[in-house]
Amino acid sequence: MSLRTFDWHGLTLAALRIASGLLLVQHGTAKLFGFPGGDRANIDLNTLVGWSGPIEFAGGLLIILGLFTRPVAFVLSGFMAAAYFIGHASRGLFPLLNGGELAALYCFVFLFIAAAGPGMFAVDRRR
Repeated sequence: MSLRTFDWHGLTLAALRIASGLLLVQHGTAKLFGFPGGDRANIDLNTLVGWSGPIEFAGGLLIILGLFTRPVAFVLSGFMAAAYFIGHASRGLFPLLNGGELAALYCFVFLFIAAAGPGMFAVDRRR
C-alpha cells in the first residue's frame, strides 16, 4: 500500500474522534469522581449541570470506542450548544470573553463527526 492509497481521511478522523472523546471523558470524570483534579461534584440529576457529568463520561466513552458514533456525536453537539447558550452566552457575545470557546468548539467538532462518521478503528465499522 502506497502513501497515496492509504486512508488518511479515515485515520485523521479517527484521531479527531478519539482525542475529542478522551478530552470530554475528563470533564465527566472530574464531575463524577473528582479525577483528574478538583473536588467531586455533588450530582443532582434534577438539573442540567447534574446530568452533564454522566453525559460527558458516557458520551465520551462511546465516541472513543466509535460505538453509535453518529447519533452520539449529534446528541453531544446539541448538548455542547446548550451548554454554550445556557452557561456562557449570557456573559457576552464573544466566546473568548465569556469562557465558552471550549463548548463552542466541542459543538462543531461533534457536529462534524456526526456528519463525517467515525473514521478508522471504530466499533461501528465492525457492525
